[in-house]
Formats: sequence, C-alpha cells, structure tokens
Amino acid sequence: MENRNYTSDFILLGLFKHTGYHLFLFVLMLTIVLISLLVNALMSFLIHQDCWLHTPMYFPLSQLSLMDMMLICTIVPKMAADYLTGNKFISPAGCGFQIFLLLTLGSGECFLLAAMSYDHYVAVCHPLRYSVLMSWQVCLRMILGSWFLGAADGFMQAAATLNYPFCKSHEIDHFFCEAPMLVHLACADTSVFEYAMYFCCVLMILVPFSLILTSYSLILAAVLHMRSTESCKKAFATCSSLLAVVGLFYGAAIFIYMRPKSYGSANYDKFVSAFYTIFTPALNPLIFSLRNNDVMEALRRCMHEFVVFNHN
Repeated sequence: MENRNYTSDFILLGLFKHTGYHLFLFVLMLTIVLISLLVNALMSFLIHQDCWLHTPMYFPLSQLSLMDMMLICTIVPKMAADYLTGNKFISPAGCGFQIFLLLTLGSGECFLLAAMSYDHYVAVCHPLRYSVLMSWQVCLRMILGSWFLGAADGFMQAAATLNYPFCKSHEIDHFFCEAPMLVHLACADTSVFEYAMYFCCVLMILVPFSLILTSYSLILAAVLHMRSTESCKKAFATCSSLLAVVGLFYGAAIFIYMRPKSYGSANYDKFVSAFYTIFTPALNPLIFSLRNNDVMEALRRCMHEFVVFNHN
C-alpha cells in the first residue's frame, strides 16, 4: 500500500477558483506573464545584438533575463493547464523536475545578483582596474558558478524530498511543487532534512545577500566621498536598480524558505510564491531598462534600424 501511494500522483489544488473574480485574476496573471516573457526576451535580444552592450556588465543581465523566462515557463504553463482543464495531477517525476528547476533558477539568481553587485562595486570603487578585476574570464566564471551552485542545490533538495514516503493526503495546497510544501505531506521524520534545507538556504540566500550588502555599503561610502554630483547620480541610479530587484527577490525567498514552519498559512505562501515566480520576473527588466541609459539607447538604435530596414 505504501509503495502504491509513494508512486501515485500528487494533486495541485491551484491558486485560483472557478469564480468570475478569480477568472479575472487568472487572465490578468496571464497578461503579466506574456508581458514579462516579451520584455525579458527583448532585454536578452538587445544585449545580444547591440555591440555597445557586449561587456561583462551586461552579460549577467542577459542571464538574469534568461533565468526569469525559464522560471516563468517552469511554473505557469502547468498551472494554467490545470486551471483550464481541471486535471490537477502531477507525477512524482514531474514534481521533482519542478523542484529541481525552481531551486536551480532561484538559487542561481541569488548568486547572479551577488555577482552583479560585485560588478557595480568594482565599477564605482575601482574604475581604473575594472578591466582586470571584472574581465570576461571572471564574468564567465561567476555566471557558470551561479548556474552550477543553483543546479547542485536543486538536485539535492529534489532528490531528498522525493525520497520520503507520502502515505498521507497527496493534495498539495499550492499551484506548483515546492519543497517546503511537499515535505509537510511526508509520513516520516523530516526534521533532519528540514535542518539541512535550512542550512542550504543560509548558504544560497544569506551568504549572497551578505555579499550584496557588503558591496553596497562600500559603494555608498565611496559615493559619499565623490565630489562630482553627476558621478554620484550615476552611481546611485545604477545601484538603486539592483537594490530594488534584490529587495523584491530576497524578501520573498526568505519568507518562503527561512521563516519558522508554524508561521503563515497556505494562502500567504501561495501569494508570496506567485510574487517571486511570476511578478518579480516581470519587474526585473523594467527596473533595469527604465533606469539604464545604455539599454534605452540600445532600444532606440534597434528601433531606428528596424524602421530603416522596412523603408528599404
């Protein structure tokens, strides 16, 4: 009996109900998702096409857009299909794959944001040594390291989570498979895994977050000593964009993965999870592009070339 239950499918209860109000929210969410995919794709396209953006400063930004698009595609298609068809079943393999991709992308983004903060620190505090301290080799190593550490975290947590027997209800009060929610359904002692998961969260969330805070503390100290008002404004504009993204992403991640298990409810968890898996990826390119003159100039050049090409 336990083996049959262990291999049986899980049931995702979803985010929306079949009411008029929830149907409106569902359509609104799909609209935001579509805009998010288009804007992130545009950001990646501009960085790839415009030679002025072929620098170690903007390549991590293209990877951030890629991670955001993959994060949305990991969650939203299955959730939308469940809502429209009413088939809310997901296999253990599918559930494990969702956990793996979610943690790979989420943890990878944590380290990528830390790498971007280091880039800003070098650009502001050591501009004359930027080409050495932030060379293409260093940039590629940081990006590959972000993907590798994220994948390692995703693989370990997905494998450990699905190793437990699930002899209780297989209903997951969520709209995708998330490790903390799945562990609650296990009919075995999960305390060791929960401590290990908390330790992983410290490494994957708090360590990069501490590096980001350190980088921006040093940047703030350097900016306050700048005599040029224009330099101060440019430094603040560049750094405030990343700080806004960091605040949104890390705040939601800490709430989900690092708060005591007795706090919060399933509805709060679903709301916060929707925020960092759906809405934050839509905000990231808008925050970066609207506050970045180089990106806006690249967009204008691209539009001008498109107009000229059509006229010819």
